[in-house]
Amino acid sequence: MTDISFAWSALGGDPGLVQRITTVEREGALTARLPVRDLARACVGACALAAAELAARRAALAEVPAVRVDDGALATAFVSERHLLIDGRAPVTFAPLSRFWRTADGWVRTHANYPHHRARLLSALGLLPSGEGHGGNGDRDGNGDRDRDGNGGGDQDALVAAVASALAERSALDVEEAVYAAGGLAVALRTPEEWAAHPQHAELAARPLVERGRLGTARARVLPSLTGTPLLPAAGVRVLDLTRVIAGPVATRTLALLGADVLRVDPPHLPELADQHADTGFGKRSAALDLATDRAAFEELLAGADVVVTGYRPGALGRFGLSPEALAERRPGLVVAELSAWGAYGPWARRRGFDSLVQVATGIAAAEGGDGQPGALPAQALDHGTGYLLAAAVLRALTEQSHDGGGRFVRLALARTAAWLTEAAPGAARGPERDQGAPYDSPAPWLDETDSRIGRLRHARSPLAFTDGPTTWPRPPGPWGTDAPHWS
Repeated sequence: MTDISFAWSALGGDPGLVQRITTVEREGALTARLPVRDLARACVGACALAAAELAARRAALAEVPAVRVDDGALATAFVSERHLLIDGRAPVTFAPLSRFWRTADGWVRTHANYPHHRARLLSALGLLPSGEGHGGNGDRDGNGDRDRDGNGGGDQDALVAAVASALAERSALDVEEAVYAAGGLAVALRTPEEWAAHPQHAELAARPLVERGRLGTARARVLPSLTGTPLLPAAGVRVLDLTRVIAGPVATRTLALLGADVLRVDPPHLPELADQHADTGFGKRSAALDLATDRAAFEELLAGADVVVTGYRPGALGRFGLSPEALAERRPGLVVAELSAWGAYGPWARRRGFDSLVQVATGIAAAEGGDGQPGALPAQALDHGTGYLLAAAVLRALTEQSHDGGGRFVRLALARTAAWLTEAAPGAARGPERDQGAPYDSPAPWLDETDSRIGRLRHARSPLAFTDGPTTWPRPPGPWGTDAPHWS
């Protein structure tokens, strides 16, 4: 079940602490055929409880602070990218070539928001000369779906028509394999039964929702005691953020809310999408650093880090000597948190992926569709849910370290979260204590406005709430890649 107790157990938490959670239920929040609201409650509830637990440990409290999970806050935060306004301007959403397409035998969904992914899609379909526009680092494993498309007007309409015509003549599985071979992103629509028979599903089903393990026995850095309020359980924790798009940045945005010093590092030749960075950059600093040429600067950052969060495809960091084991060898006592789309094992482990594509492959789009049309969840819930679980796993690792030291690794995958959602029974995820709130008919109570260097921002509040915990981020997002690659 998408149950808070199940999520908390997957994180290795004390089952008795779930009694500290109260759920505020609101009809109309994250309505779907699948139990998306339950998933959101479980992920955010477990994350808030992990934060409260660490706060109690560091502040020497007699009991863990009470946690409150409000459906209205969940429904607003899980579509935070849709609520963002920058000086009154709504961000650009999906690019024209990121969508469902009919094929000769079904449906396929493409992802072409980033310019290099768009070029590879067109090349695979014979609509772009081979090799043109293929630049960029393809190793990051993105988990979201936003960008501008550089073309517009009649030219763009003609291109969409050309892609539709090319795809209509081919089978969905043929398109999936051809685009993948070209380095692009396209996934054939599968039913839940078809995905259940896929070897990648078998690999995922054999793994826990949250993979956890030790990385050596070296003592972790001792964090100072907490005093006063708000309680910031991650205060003093240095987080090196090597993630992009939504799930990973949601995790590190959450750690920043809780007091961590989060430094996001991206390759200078692969800028993040400005609107996307504005949504997930709260509380963080952002630096541009090439791991291939600026290695000394990276090693200096690693030496001072307590946590490294990665969003690269499994194995992609190995050639840089940046696997969890290698990182922990050079920085004993480190917590390494890994995020991927399809998981670290199986035939699809090396494939790129995004929330929208995982929904299509795992049967979610088929389950949410109707009348022969594929559908989608009301939010990129795999991204957001996995992001909060990833932050929770880091917080629990820090709590465990405070007892017995040692490095830790945690590992999550969007497709594993999808399996949890599709196999769940609705109506299961709620705290032991329940309050009935007013129906969710507007996000307004859970929106804020903040001035920043990139403009006046209207944005969603964090859904994390525990007694004496923080209510907002210490800093708004700034322009991407403009901070120095040093710890503050």
